[in-house]
Amino acid sequence: MELITIDQVRAAARRVAPLAVRTPLLPCPWYEGDLWLKPESLQPVGAFKIRGAANALALLDDAARAGGVVTHSSGNHGQALAYAARAEGVACTVVVPEGAPEVKVAAMRGFGARIVSAAPEDRQSVAEALAAEHGAHLIPPFDHPDVLAGQGTVGLEIVADLPEPDVVLVPVGGGGLASGVATAVRSLSPFTKVVGVQPELAADAAESLGAGRLITWEPERTRRTIADGVRVGLSELTFAHLHKRLDGMLTVTEEEIRAAMGTLLRRARLVAEPSGALAVAAVLSGRAPQGRTVAVVSGGNVDPELLRAVL
Repeated sequence: MELITIDQVRAAARRVAPLAVRTPLLPCPWYEGDLWLKPESLQPVGAFKIRGAANALALLDDAARAGGVVTHSSGNHGQALAYAARAEGVACTVVVPEGAPEVKVAAMRGFGARIVSAAPEDRQSVAEALAAEHGAHLIPPFDHPDVLAGQGTVGLEIVADLPEPDVVLVPVGGGGLASGVATAVRSLSPFTKVVGVQPELAADAAESLGAGRLITWEPERTRRTIADGVRVGLSELTFAHLHKRLDGMLTVTEEEIRAAMGTLLRRARLVAEPSGALAVAAVLSGRAPQGRTVAVVSGGNVDPELLRAVL
């Protein structure tokens, strides 16, 4: 399977610049080690997903744009695509799994998306059917090289701001962010370890990489985690990238995720959704590799009631 290249990531950086914020690296003087945060929660849609969505949309020709775009998402990719589509005057439909956080669904509607609800296990097939029925273009949340290249711009910025970090920690759900970041970081800083982080209750990628083959967990298993943004599994494309380019996987408990959310809010002044707090949870657990570390805070779209309960 053909993997994306650093040249594709560099080209994506130019395309996403009008819509994605170039987020800073934030030092953590409150932490005893050498820790830096990459706060993708500060993006205009509250998550890194704007990068992949903007890149994929920018590469569509006029004919494809005329039919509109469709995707399936629990929230962050749907928000990102809706935001990018509105900026480009393109119609957008998002298929959301039943039980998706209302704060994310409301944000998608606020950006002008048409919302269609489906069972978690059916959301991809429903999106594909809608695209075929209406002549729309499907932009998946992670299973496309243009999306991966866009997410890889996170890695470009990390290495530009902190050359040769020892470790970069990245949350893993569908694997798009980790695929792109690993591509960029390993190309520009070969001795940096890029490590993925998942909840113990949705650790299909960790199991897959350990077994050397793609293993899928049923939605009944993954929905147990508080981290709704990483309940979806890898695709063949993202598995190929992570199998080749990721240095390892860590898992964290639900209690560690909650604790990391609280620490980020109190000490770093960052609001992180559970999925966005995974990398920091790995650091605070003491299980992450030692050295100069960058933890990607992938998103901050948390339900206010959940945040209140966590705190």
